[in-house]
This record gives sequence, structure tokens and C-alpha cells, in this order.
Amino acid sequence: MALEPLICAATATRVSSVLNRDGKQFGKQHLFDGSEETCWNSDQGICQWVTLDFPGTVKVSQLQLQFQGGFSSRLCTLEGCRRGEELVKISELYPEDINAMQISFQVEETVLDKLKLTFGNSTDFFGRIVLYHLGVLGEKL
Repeated sequence: MALEPLICAATATRVSSVLNRDGKQFGKQHLFDGSEETCWNSDQGICQWVTLDFPGTVKVSQLQLQFQGGFSSRLCTLEGCRRGEELVKISELYPEDINAMQISFQVEETVLDKLKLTFGNSTDFFGRIVLYHLGVLGEKL
């Protein structure tokens, strides 16, 4: 079966922080707007994260990330769970510190309702993350 995008308008998204609390310019909505001009820009600090609460159960197979070079994460931890359960670690990803779309993150297929991506080791001295695109591909169950 072909992979399909799992993030939709009904997916509830939360982020750890937004640069200068300027959600209009740097908010989470820019992760999914398809524009190369906008991005989610976290504030400084250790361990930035994004959570996705899907409207229904999904099977995650692949992740797509596009950082701004110099503001990426060397280590991304992926956690997930079913509704009402505690998050469990699914895998660790090691993105490159580049501007290009990175789509090579195959994930051990996991059935879940909630996904958390933690950026644990920023390439920026202050711990900021700049992410232009976050895509989650798989199957809606």
C-alpha cells in the first residue's frame, strides 16, 4: 500500500516554544503550510519538541524533515502511544545539518494516536530549532 500524509487539519499540534512568542511569524502552523518561506522557529533552550495528536489511529512508516542549516538537531527521538497510554520510545533519528528536505527516515512501523518528536542536540549554540517542514507518512487505520 502506498504511503499517505498522516497530518491533516484535525491533527492537534503542540510545540515546546516559539521564538519571542511570535506565533504569527514563527508558529507551529508553518510546519505544514507547504511554503518554503515560513517555518517553526523555537526559542532557545535544551530539548525542543513537537507533539502530534492524530484524530484517529495511524501506522507511521516514514518521517520527512527540513531544517535550516545551523539550526537543526543532531539527534531526534521519536516517541508514540495509543490514546490513554504513556509515550514509549520508537526510535532515534540522526538528521544532517543541511537545508534540504530529508526523507530517508524510515521508522519501524508503529500503530499510534500520538507522536512526539524531541530535538535533543541542536546544532545552534543556544538550542534553537528552525524547521520548515515536518511530514509524517504512513497509513490511516
